[in-house]
Amino acid sequence: MFSKRRVLLGLLSVAGAVTAQAAPVSHGHVVLVLPFDNRSGQTGLNWIGDSFPEMLNQRLSSSGFLTISRDDRMYALDHLGYPLDLKPTRATALRIAQTLDADLIVIGSFTMQGDRLAAQAQVLDVNKLSMSKPIEESVDKNRFFDLENAVAWKIVKEVDPSFPVAEQTFLTQSANDKLEAFESYVRGVSAQTPSERLKRLKTAVSVSPDYAAAILALGKAQYAQGQFEEAAATLSKLPQSNRLALEANFYLGLANFNSGQYPAAETAFGFVASRLPLPEVVNNQGVAASRQGKDAGALFQRASTADPKDADYHYNTATALFLRRDLPGAKAELQKTLSLRPADAEAPLLLQKIDNPSVDFEALPRIRRTYSESGFRQAAFELEQMRAMQTATLPPAKQSEALVQQGQEYLQQGLVLEAEREFQSALQMDATSAAAHIGLAQVRERSGNTAEARSEAEASLKLKPNAAAYLVLARLELGAGQLPQAANDVNNAMRIEPSNAAAIALKQTIISRGQPVP
Repeated sequence: MFSKRRVLLGLLSVAGAVTAQAAPVSHGHVVLVLPFDNRSGQTGLNWIGDSFPEMLNQRLSSSGFLTISRDDRMYALDHLGYPLDLKPTRATALRIAQTLDADLIVIGSFTMQGDRLAAQAQVLDVNKLSMSKPIEESVDKNRFFDLENAVAWKIVKEVDPSFPVAEQTFLTQSANDKLEAFESYVRGVSAQTPSERLKRLKTAVSVSPDYAAAILALGKAQYAQGQFEEAAATLSKLPQSNRLALEANFYLGLANFNSGQYPAAETAFGFVASRLPLPEVVNNQGVAASRQGKDAGALFQRASTADPKDADYHYNTATALFLRRDLPGAKAELQKTLSLRPADAEAPLLLQKIDNPSVDFEALPRIRRTYSESGFRQAAFELEQMRAMQTATLPPAKQSEALVQQGQEYLQQGLVLEAEREFQSALQMDATSAAAHIGLAQVRERSGNTAEARSEAEASLKLKPNAAAYLVLARLELGAGQLPQAANDVNNAMRIEPSNAAAIALKQTIISRGQPVP
């Protein structure tokens, strides 16, 4: 199911990301999370069982695992002839995992007793055929998200005991989530009919307008129903800095293309191709460009080079060469098309038109309307692995700097869990990195752990005076009502960086509360 080597080689040939002498990429764990069994006796809570794969997949992906999506799980069930609502046995789960190339399976159950919500999970190692001890968690029912985030953290620690990210970081990942929106989203993606799916997903987005997963799911559902303009309007709401932006912009490109908005389609595909140059994305960028009268030959050539066994990419290259009047080149590409797909209907017509211009045939390049979520997600995972591999070739101090930079980029995107992974790794490379300590201080500040945030900021300052650490301390002191101390730390920050915008803003806040700043 997961064609790892094909996807990776396609990326390398298109993007030239690493040299041919690079060491093999470590793929990490591929994890299949199955819906949790509802043992509460309340059928109205079935959606909670479906919610565990959604939440756990998010957290495990952020922790460096490659997770298998709901769509791929449904594909495997259908492929094996099982009903889509199957409650798999251990043997059945193994068959599903083997179909999807997973090496770990997470199975579990939940129950509700009074005001307590409890869950139990186990990790099955497909290769070793070994099952972990039960992972158990119980919370008050109004702390629903804490239950799933705590289970996710314990699963990661079960698989990788050295995993450095704190449990509190997991728990705060859902601090701004709304349960009504999450329930509507889960019910929406699990809905059996298109109308029910659209209804539920629209509710989720209405309750939480910034809910990225719901925006993407709603846009995809609208696209699947031929509501192209609505899909484009929905998908365009997802910021390009969001992790789901690549998938969203692929569908945004298709929606705009089907609405005849070719410049917008080209822009959307171009955004994706600049970050994840899969052949289908590069091809679609070329098709959108060609519909505007542009020469897209170079893009089509990149796509066919990345995936030389795809007949459509060769055909599209032929159409571009034909328009350039490179007739021998066009014929060669058409012969490749026919060798791969002897029954291709249009390639012979274009060959006839090359030999006889009076033939009534318009050669239009073909857009790739299908999208492999697993291939897309795996390609992004591979790029992450390649980045880590390239970083590992640097001296320890340089590795630490690169990890800190990546951590700060994650932090700017609101990806606190991913940021902590990078900062912890940076400290493993260089324990004297003041920048890594301040990164951790900012993570702890966001997760509400003020004591550790202060400790990390102070550790950073001992290694090197820096404005960022003083500002963390100032914000903590301001929150605790310690205005004189906050004013002193802001002053120290501005001595180091007089034009620091955050320091200037914090200074004004402190002054507005009646505390002068030196």
